[in-house]
Amino acid sequence: MKRILFPTDFSEAAKTAYVYALKFADSFNAEVIILHVYDLPIVETPPMPETTKEIFDIVEMNQFESFREQLPELHTLAESKGLGHVKMRSVLLYGDLIYNINKVCEEEGVDMVIMGTKGATGLKETFIGSVTASVIANVTVPVLGIPAEADFNDIKTIAFTTQYKDKDNDALKRALEIADKFDAGIACLYIKNPDDPEDIDERINDWKIYYKDKNIDFFNIAGDHIEQTILDFIENQKVDMLVMRTHKRGFFEGLFHRSLTKKMAYHTKVPILIFHN
Repeated sequence: MKRILFPTDFSEAAKTAYVYALKFADSFNAEVIILHVYDLPIVETPPMPETTKEIFDIVEMNQFESFREQLPELHTLAESKGLGHVKMRSVLLYGDLIYNINKVCEEEGVDMVIMGTKGATGLKETFIGSVTASVIANVTVPVLGIPAEADFNDIKTIAFTTQYKDKDNDALKRALEIADKFDAGIACLYIKNPDDPEDIDERINDWKIYYKDKNIDFFNIAGDHIEQTILDFIENQKVDMLVMRTHKRGFFEGLFHRSLTKKMAYHTKVPILIFHN
């Protein structure tokens, strides 16, 4: 991991995520790219086009000044956490957030996006945390969402949800890289259901043999409510980070389809790392 993108709106939730971005960058000797994206106001075209340009110029200048004023606070926060040595640089862009995140990821070779998210319940899910959910759904690199209340603690246990599919191995191996950096163990979680494939026991045994030298425990739990089962597992096992891989919808794959990973981003109180299919 060489570059971590940290999109920020300079909120308290973003500052919490910033500490995680610094910690990950420090562990991997990576660089943090601080990204702030702004949009211009909708202005009815006045009689004089020059006036519209003047308004946009003023907005752009104010955004630049505000961005420049916020950066020293982030550097002060880094120093207070003993992470002032982490390599950082900042980018200010105009336009759509998702477009610009993807643009920076492609141009800079970003390995991971780390950003803050706000939890929600009920109908508020549609509005609160929707930015992070959109990033999870539309950005191709792994996304680590950090709940506002998730003060950084040592990462000792990482939960990894799996269907024991071959493609899950890629995400698990990357999760192992993170676990090694933080000296953490991984708890593989499989939730049993009536549609289990016939060879599921064989798959589980194959994984246990393949990963016998790794710090991995395997949990196979029956649960009718997938989301609640995962949340209970996080609490019972004192999980510090949850890792999930998005799957396309399908007969069995529906257990961990994209909408579930979105919902988990709203409800879990621990960081959630999403790998894409």
